[in-house]
Amino acid sequence: EVLNVNLKGAFFLTRTVANQLLKDKKSGSLINISSQMGIVGGLERSVYCASKHAVEGFTKAMAIELAPFNVRVNSLAPVAGETPLLKSFLGEDTPERRNAFLSTIPIGRFSTPKDLGNAACFLCSDEASMITGSILEVDGGRCI
Repeated sequence: EVLNVNLKGAFFLTRTVANQLLKDKKSGSLINISSQMGIVGGLERSVYCASKHAVEGFTKAMAIELAPFNVRVNSLAPVAGETPLLKSFLGEDTPERRNAFLSTIPIGRFSTPKDLGNAACFLCSDEASMITGSILEVDGGRCI
């Protein structure tokens, strides 16, 4: 199920949008969602990490394939965030577990949907017109 959602979902959505852009002869910016765990891995999360690492490889391959058509493809790699999924990520949402995980993030906080939205807006902007095939770590320094 993890591979179906994380990898196949990104694959089918990216290919569908890319095909439509190519058909319409339009440029664009596609953004996949990876995870900092696709970069550094994580204990007892091998399938999740593999799925996110695969999204990063897929992002880079699609960036090369679509660059001649002025379509950029990048990925965001967030750290765990203040969302309803945090509880399942931590196993149990207790102050001790939160603090233990927060101690691994140099900025000292979880990501927020706004953090990801701001990063996505940048990648879609003209200011990022030379950026393709990149994995933007929105992780408060956790992958350093």
